[in-house]
Amino acid sequence: MNIAPILEKDSIELESLAGRVIAIDAYNAIYQFVSAIRQPDGRPLSDTGGRPTSHLMGLLHRNSRLMLAGIRPVYVFDGIPNILKSGTLEKRKEAKIRAEAKYAEAIEKKDMEKAHSYAMQTSRLTEEIITESMRMLDLLGIPYLTAPEDGEAQASVMAARGDVWAIGSQDFDSLLFGAPRCVRNLTLSSRRKMPGSRTYREIGVEMVSLDANLRRLEITREQLVDLAILVGTDFNEGAEGIGPKKALKIVREKGKIENTPYLAEIGEKTVEEVRSIFLRPKFIEEYRLEWKKPQREELIEFLCREHDFSVETVSKVVDSLSAVDIVSQQSLDKWS
Repeated sequence: MNIAPILEKDSIELESLAGRVIAIDAYNAIYQFVSAIRQPDGRPLSDTGGRPTSHLMGLLHRNSRLMLAGIRPVYVFDGIPNILKSGTLEKRKEAKIRAEAKYAEAIEKKDMEKAHSYAMQTSRLTEEIITESMRMLDLLGIPYLTAPEDGEAQASVMAARGDVWAIGSQDFDSLLFGAPRCVRNLTLSSRRKMPGSRTYREIGVEMVSLDANLRRLEITREQLVDLAILVGTDFNEGAEGIGPKKALKIVREKGKIENTPYLAEIGEKTVEEVRSIFLRPKFIEEYRLEWKKPQREELIEFLCREHDFSVETVSKVVDSLSAVDIVSQQSLDKWS
């Protein structure tokens, strides 16, 4: 889904989020770590046993950055994907296979820049990576939960209920799910290499407000969902030749998809099912989120003894976090 061109994004300072609870789309963030934190030739970071460690490196350092800024992160993992997402998942799988072939070709030609670029596109989140990520969050004292289906849906409901202040994700699905705010680039490095060059650009934190964008676009959230359906989402193919700007014009003029000729192309049943996914998502009703002090010795055992991290580096991070007041025995409502 690409509705980014019609959304207004505000640049903010990370420190402006101090005291806020941010629900982070776990799969989205961990995938970023696995994709971006790699060796120069594109191989993922690994320990001496060949086990990947990019996800652990990302969780350690990026969460440290957030918590030192006064942010209380909570991670929400995906559950069982909706059957309508199977087409998108299959396309992603095929894209990875093509990228793997291009990566092998680039390695053979000793083109490390292209190899690194293609390697990022081959990233996969294995069961082991997810299990270790959850263990890492436990040791850091960061709460997490697993959604019935889409993690971003669960996080968005939590935000809409006021239990968290915003969603941390690179995607905009959270707005369709009803999150009042989406914060982007929270877990990214502050610098990103430009494709095909040796230059870097700074990556700043951005906030996207649902209400502000709806007012500016002069549409309702329901119409924003219809707009996304016309463009295409993870759960449906969009109408041919329809981009976000054209879709915006359509929903403004026609009100809803039923008043357009595109209903027949997308399918009435599909429209209703995708609307239901975004407007009536499945979510866990009851949850308790508590932040705890990081477990120093256990982190050193896990990261340094099992995965060859530097004891000095891990100790330094843990010491800095231990000095931050992230522990709360109060209900989450006080931090919304």
